Amino acid sequence: MSDHTTDPATETFVAYRNLLFTVAYEMLGSAADAEDVLQETWLRWVKVDLGQVSDQRAYLVRITTRQSLNRLRTMNRRKESYVGPWLPEPMLTAPDASQEAELAESMSMALMLVLETLSPTERAVFVLREVFDIGYDEIAAAVDKTSAAVRQIAHRARQHVDARRPRSVVSPSQTRAALESFQRALETGNPQSLLDVLAPEVVLMSDGGGIKRAALRPVIGAEKVARYIIGGTGKFGATLTIDTTVVNGNPALLVHLDGELDGIMAIRVEDARITGLYYVRNPEKLTRIESETPLTLR
Repeated sequence: MSDHTTDPATETFVAYRNLLFTVAYEMLGSAADAEDVLQETWLRWVKVDLGQVSDQRAYLVRITTRQSLNRLRTMNRRKESYVGPWLPEPMLTAPDASQEAELAESMSMALMLVLETLSPTERAVFVLREVFDIGYDEIAAAVDKTSAAVRQIAHRARQHVDARRPRSVVSPSQTRAALESFQRALETGNPQSLLDVLAPEVVLMSDGGGIKRAALRPVIGAEKVARYIIGGTGKFGATLTIDTTVVNGNPALLVHLDGELDGIMAIRVEDARITGLYYVRNPEKLTRIESETPLTLR
């Protein structure tokens, strides 16, 4: 290969790489595993006779989906022995990603946790159909089912997700307003300010992966969550710095202690109040964010 030419297989793979990564990430909830899937997809793609492929995009999505399904089943076994709640690996996204409402919602921590309750095949079908609007025949080839079976799976998965997703669509500006109120409450350590922004039924989930201190079970209820947060920040004995950013297409907080990244806080908002708090402290899930320049919402 000369310095000035790119072989067709590489050119096509690079053209669809972002799409393939997003498919894998939304199926797995792990950027690290999604990257591994892309590597596996590439190794299979370069062995394909492109002259026999009528739709290269569909073929690549098919490989990525199958590799993601294999990886997802392995990950599910790992999660059985995971210490405490498992949260998706957060990803910094460009501020304008939040304007693509459907993609932003599909990448949100809240919805990705809902996807965790689907079977691997249901998750694959939901992601391909609802997020990327891929046709049933194409999905059927990817998951090795008939088109009729895929339609049934899609319907069942959609009903399951709809029953668990937020009741109303919340705009990025509404989420940002709730997040700013939450940030001020954290910075001042005022319990009443926290209670004012938390919904009565709020749920806090924290993921330390057995490496960092975190609640081993979800904390439920505004008063319990406020006590847990105020008590936790008081125990650190370090300088707390909080910055806004965009994670998974939605406003979130970067939390630093003495200048070191401690975690990412994502939220779920309904009726202008926070109903879900998702705090990722597991260092293994923060390496990607630490290596990237923070994108602040300013």
